[in-house]
Amino acid sequence: MSLSRRLAAEAIGTALLLAAVVGSGIMGERLAGGNVALALLANTVATGAALVALILCFGPISGAHFNPAVTLAEAARGEISWRDSAGYVAVQTAGAFAGVLAAHLMFGEPAFAAGAHERAGLAQAFSEGVATFGLLSVIFGCSRRQPNLVPFAVGAWITAAYWFTASTSFANPAVTLARAATDTFAGIRPEDVPAFVAAQLVGAAVATALFRWLGRP
Repeated sequence: MSLSRRLAAEAIGTALLLAAVVGSGIMGERLAGGNVALALLANTVATGAALVALILCFGPISGAHFNPAVTLAEAARGEISWRDSAGYVAVQTAGAFAGVLAAHLMFGEPAFAAGAHERAGLAQAFSEGVATFGLLSVIFGCSRRQPNLVPFAVGAWITAAYWFTASTSFANPAVTLARAATDTFAGIRPEDVPAFVAAQLVGAAVATALFRWLGRP
């Protein structure tokens, strides 16, 4: 598949993922009547379902990374060239912001607004490391034996991690950056982004190293 088509798939897929994350957060909060748990449940189900559908749709074209942490891990494993990975990361990030914009337009929100949801502290950052480590582990582990189940495994992991991590499992640097541009249920304060991204990259690196060792003959 040509690089241009793979990049288009990554951009569109990431945009639709963010539209699902942010849009379902807005809808859930509006309909939940102040019940945060109910709003989070709506956000969770929509995100997990969207992930499964989008990976099934775009996986055969680009691999359906939608996530710089996944792309960099795959580059480290030699599954994608470093040159192509740079393009993937760029379009994933641009697509993420496009998805936020689309969600805002659908719900009559301002085009972009700095997030005000505080997600600070060691517990939050550690949660992101755990969430991303688990995500990469699920991808690597399933792709070796049952690659056709990867979309469902990824959707299941993110759905679960929304609830068992303190950070609600962003597990994606592009998603984190874009969610700093929404002052809605799914938002994050811009000043909390660096710790999240650093923890996500560490989690991805640890999972990559672990599965390199586990996969040795």
